[in-house]
This record gives sequence, structure tokens and C-alpha cells, in this order.
Amino acid sequence: MTTVITFIAIGLLWFISVLHIYWAFGGRWGTAAVIPVKKGEQQPIFKPRKFGTILVAVLILLASFILIFQAGYLVSFQVNTITNIGSIICAIVFMIRAIGDFNYLGFFKKIKHSQFARFDTLIYSPLCLYLGFTYIILLF
Repeated sequence: MTTVITFIAIGLLWFISVLHIYWAFGGRWGTAAVIPVKKGEQQPIFKPRKFGTILVAVLILLASFILIFQAGYLVSFQVNTITNIGSIICAIVFMIRAIGDFNYLGFFKKIKHSQFARFDTLIYSPLCLYLGFTYIILLF
């Protein structure tokens, strides 16, 4: 069961990483629902830059490799302190993202009028919770 959960998480992280690369180089698919908007408006709270989007893609890809290493899928690479610490950091980051900032992101957000907010409640926050729990499961 752990294998299925881990493979799904790795596949999702790869997909999300590729999607960020696509956006960084001008792709538009899905962009209307991935940035929070200001209260009472449809203005995004920030405008992502190319470098930042690529950085996020690389970090997400790195997070997927931490899962691969922690699960022991690479025979030549043993679980060690670095992968354990990486898993703890990833679990914390994804859990904090799922909880949110109590304003625009997460299960406890106040601003709920936008397309992003609906997707965040239905997809993004549960996905982050799933990913956070996947890292925790692999620690034990």
C-alpha cells in the first residue's frame, strides 16, 4: 500500500514540476486558477516571475527525489540523515501549505470568492495534505 501511495505522490510531483516549467516558458493552461486574488477583486495578489516559477519547479522535483530516496527505490542510494531531514522539511512545508495563511491559502482561508479559492479547497490543499502525510509515512 505504501508503494502505491508513494508512486502516486511522485507522479503528482513530477506533473506539478513540469506544469511550472510550462508556465515559466509562457504556457497559459490552468493559470486562471492557480494564483490567489485580492479580497473583493479579481486582481492576483502577485505576478509570478519566470525565475521564481522555475525555482518552484526545481524544488518540487527535488521533493520528488527525496520521496524516491526515502522509499528506497534507488538501490544504490541508502536512506540516511539527509533524506530523513529532507522528508521532515517536505512534510512540514506541505502541511503548512494545507493549513494555509488564514487569508488566501489553505483549509482555513478567509477569502473564498475566487476560482483559485474553490480549487484550493477542493484540490490544492487536500493534495498538500496527502503529500505531507506521504512523507510522514515514509519516515516510519
